[in-house]
Amino acid sequence: MSDTSDRTSLTAPSPLPVTDRPQSRWSWLHNSIQLMKPVTWFAPTWAFMCGAIASGAVGWNESIGRLLLGMFMAGPILCGLSQVVNDYADREVDAINEPHRLIPSGQVSLRHVYILTAVLTWIGTSIALFLGREVAFFVALGLLFALAYSLRPIRGKRNGWIGNALVAISYEGLAWMAGHAAFAPLTGESVTIALLYSLGAHGIMTVNDFKSMKGDTLMGIRSIPVQYGKVMAARMVVITMGVAQIAVIGLLYHWGHPVAATVVFLLLAAQSIPNARFIRDPEHNEVFFNATAIMLYVWGMLAAAIGLAA
Repeated sequence: MSDTSDRTSLTAPSPLPVTDRPQSRWSWLHNSIQLMKPVTWFAPTWAFMCGAIASGAVGWNESIGRLLLGMFMAGPILCGLSQVVNDYADREVDAINEPHRLIPSGQVSLRHVYILTAVLTWIGTSIALFLGREVAFFVALGLLFALAYSLRPIRGKRNGWIGNALVAISYEGLAWMAGHAAFAPLTGESVTIALLYSLGAHGIMTVNDFKSMKGDTLMGIRSIPVQYGKVMAARMVVITMGVAQIAVIGLLYHWGHPVAATVVFLLLAAQSIPNARFIRDPEHNEVFFNATAIMLYVWGMLAAAIGLAA
């Protein structure tokens, strides 16, 4: 769920361009994929895979096809759908702030958006129902969270605590639980680990907000950096991620998975250097932090999932 809306001047929005130009099949597909933002697909795809592994029921047999289908649902289809909804909700603000984007520039018509939304919703719900009623429940909940994040009257993205929570739970917790439920009944241990990694992801969602503090302040968007300042917000990111991982480590040891707990501990320890660098200057170390600390965090998710499956 891209958080790029409402960051603009106080100028009144100009009318959106309307385009009814016919598009070729490849142009329609290309624009659709752009709207779906492939760069955002990784998180829910990875979480679904981790949940499936945590179930202990994934092997080198026919379950691989089921796993790939679920990952396709979680990432390209449902995450892509949330991105389309978000761009649609932001269309008037983007007409001022980022007029080159597909919808405000007229490269993609609203009819295109409506059709794409309907197609992605149909594909996503169909796959979810195929994978099971529990999976369908988590998908439905995730879709509700996506609407609450982007659309009025809730529009949770206007507040860092609410918006980050909606995204973190959807991309990490619900995707993990859907992955587990697609292969085996959910366990209390798996749900707990999923929720803890959702807590850590709440901090991760703040990382992209540092570069837009000025616009957020002007538009009244209460992101975490706007509310608490750069240094405090960066510390909150690091602490939130750390607390979540420490809790995962403790529970894995308690449940009799010392190898997995040790791996997660080592991955957490390796985050200390990028954490310190990020706290010193979060605005200019965002890319470095994403490539190091956050990557180590997601590898820890996989280690925890393997530990639960053992």
